[in-house]
Amino acid sequence: MNTDSTRILNETIFHLIRDEAFEMNVEAYVIGGFVRDVFLGRNSKDIDIAVVGSGIDLARRVAKRIGKNCQVSIFKNFGTASITFRRKKLWNIEFVGTRKESYHEDSRKPDVIPGSLSDDQNRRDFTINALAFSLCKEDYGRLIDPFDGIGDIKLGILRTPLEPDITFSDDPLRMMRAARFASQLGFGIHPHTLESVKRNAGRLDIVSRERIMDEFNKILLSSKPSVGLKILFDTGLLKSFFPEMTALVGAEYIEGKGHKDNFRHTLEVVDNLSVNTEDLWLRWAALLHDIGKPATKRFDNQVGWTFHGHEVVGKRMVKNLFKRLKLPLNEKMNYVEKLVALHLRPIALVDEGVSDSALRRLLYEAGDEIEDLMLLCEADITSKNSEKVSRYLMNFSFVRKRLIEVEKKDHIRNFQPPVSGELIMQTFGIGPSRQVGLIKTAIKDAILDCKIDNEYHQAFQLMLDEGRTLGLLPIIIQKPE
Repeated sequence: MNTDSTRILNETIFHLIRDEAFEMNVEAYVIGGFVRDVFLGRNSKDIDIAVVGSGIDLARRVAKRIGKNCQVSIFKNFGTASITFRRKKLWNIEFVGTRKESYHEDSRKPDVIPGSLSDDQNRRDFTINALAFSLCKEDYGRLIDPFDGIGDIKLGILRTPLEPDITFSDDPLRMMRAARFASQLGFGIHPHTLESVKRNAGRLDIVSRERIMDEFNKILLSSKPSVGLKILFDTGLLKSFFPEMTALVGAEYIEGKGHKDNFRHTLEVVDNLSVNTEDLWLRWAALLHDIGKPATKRFDNQVGWTFHGHEVVGKRMVKNLFKRLKLPLNEKMNYVEKLVALHLRPIALVDEGVSDSALRRLLYEAGDEIEDLMLLCEADITSKNSEKVSRYLMNFSFVRKRLIEVEKKDHIRNFQPPVSGELIMQTFGIGPSRQVGLIKTAIKDAILDCKIDNEYHQAFQLMLDEGRTLGLLPIIIQKPE
């Protein structure tokens, strides 16, 4: 842990802020996450400057001193300003006047009045984020730590500056931030603070879904997301906005036959995947890959518990989930739907034997997402039996090799049928219709099933044959040159 702030505060920008604050006769402090990260030895790109006075005026003066290519954004309604510039590295600095806040029962938006540095530190979410370095000339670089945040950093503990019931009731989003920081930093939550989260979990209802999901996605992007996800479950926060996830919890036994706890399994899959990718939406696919299991769970006297079709049900659930959770209803959602729908296919190939036609179909349906699908499937191996894990990984390695061979030979990922819908309509003298779709599907299936080659002559002949089957007669036969 790096506790030497001298090098950091010797950066020219901090000297410049110090000098401008002195000229304005105001106090300025570096506060919050940047200071915390200095002591944790983490890189932090965002810097918060608390000003006992006008943060906007100080930002304008600093920007003027920096000069060329310094961008300034003013947010008068919030009393904040930010500057962005590049000097060897990119700097993002936000200036805000120190303030005192009072909250209403039904809102996390406080009434704000100017306050002291002490008032500003009191309103912080955790002691480790209430640390400040002075940028005042008389005590430049002095650490101000009224709640022993340094001690909590050394202990790896998250604790609120004030009584946690006050901190969390005032702004319930701070409970999500507790789970997020625990996941990002690997910190524990102080027992007193954790119990308060459980007591106040219901207060999360006054927070917008957008703000909740912003914190949730940061948990999902952490190096070990299961830490934060488990805290959300244990405290009751998860159930309040994502009950489909909590429905996965538990293992049921009948006649000695049981199934695994699908919630715990999902957390393991997300962690496994996170070792190999930082892609948020691929991690979402891992999170939702078994989301359809509660709806499809059945007990069979012969085979025990089954979840037949859970991938189909899961895919159908994705859109409603994204809509309710205020996640993007665009190609990101389509991507997650596709991976949830296909996540069983590669292992089925291993079980059924790896035929060229099966590989072609998988390549066609997965398209450019085939590599992500394979990563998800490999992460889905959570058995504690090392021999079984090795066998599955070996099988997946074989499937990968065969996929490369088939793709190299047939270029299925960029598959375009040799016969277009326009040619079908021109040949048979028909307009857009069900028959056109049936003929196109027949040609596609024949190519994917290796019944004909992916080339014009064979596809054209099959089009004629299928047309006759449907009672269509060609009026124009366009032979290729």
